[in-house]
Amino acid sequence: MTSHLIIATRESRLALWQANHVKHLLEMQGHTVSLLGMTTQGDQILDQPLSKVGGKGLFIKELEVALADGSAHIAVHSLKDVPMDLPEGYQLACILEREDPRDAWVSPHFESLAHLPEGAVVGTSSLRRTVLLQALRPDLKIEPLRGNLDTRLRKLDEGQYAGIVLASAGLKRLGLKDRIRHAFALDTMTPAAGQGAIGIEICADRQDLHRILSSLNHLPTAVQVYAERGVSRTMGGSCSMPLAAHATLASGQLSIHATWGDPQLKNTPLIHARAQCTLDTSAPDALSQATDLGKRVAQQLISQGALAH
Repeated sequence: MTSHLIIATRESRLALWQANHVKHLLEMQGHTVSLLGMTTQGDQILDQPLSKVGGKGLFIKELEVALADGSAHIAVHSLKDVPMDLPEGYQLACILEREDPRDAWVSPHFESLAHLPEGAVVGTSSLRRTVLLQALRPDLKIEPLRGNLDTRLRKLDEGQYAGIVLASAGLKRLGLKDRIRHAFALDTMTPAAGQGAIGIEICADRQDLHRILSSLNHLPTAVQVYAERGVSRTMGGSCSMPLAAHATLASGQLSIHATWGDPQLKNTPLIHARAQCTLDTSAPDALSQATDLGKRVAQQLISQGALAH
């Protein structure tokens, strides 16, 4: 059965790339698809860190309203922007195969973080990136950096920062791979939960849409992302916290590494936790097993003092 589907999306260049990517995949199945571009609160509030104004959920609320009133059928998100617990009546229908999850060092003049002079200004508004950068280079001055990807690159090129940290996935999707001077190792700058993955949200009662979208679900990515989001949910559910979590799946082994830091205490060591389990991705409870592994890692972080301040 084919359908006409309307995709709700933010209007940034990266969000539109992601929505058009999903549009193309659905059109290959025979559906007709159109886009509904929207501006969200997260796009409008650019003068304050997300952690102070409501977190990354500000990027999806308007899209959920469009789903609820029927003006759109599905919403396409960067999964790292999706809160750990969706409002009642909504669900993630599928998760697409992940792009490169690593953070990227972007700078016109400095090859890597190690090449920066003492006290250089680095841009990011992510608490996670802030604590990881402080651990690598306590001397650096970390300054807020908001706006869509093109805005951030413009501010860098204007000389406001010696360098900035961005997600590799967004740069690659927009054909800006050449802006990446260095991709951080996953155990050095551990990504945010879900980084590099695209999630599709629907109203929970639309099982017809769930069936249509099921073929787009990439199970290995979903398993890894559920483990990562299991860490975040157990730590309090906020996307705006100094928490990193990244899972890998190889030869039936699901492994996860998570890191917690305190942005107010520069010289406090980071807290790390790791765990792994054997996982059959075809098992009916594979996603719940992955979530449970994430919970175990979160409990390790908490037992070592995360959330204490």
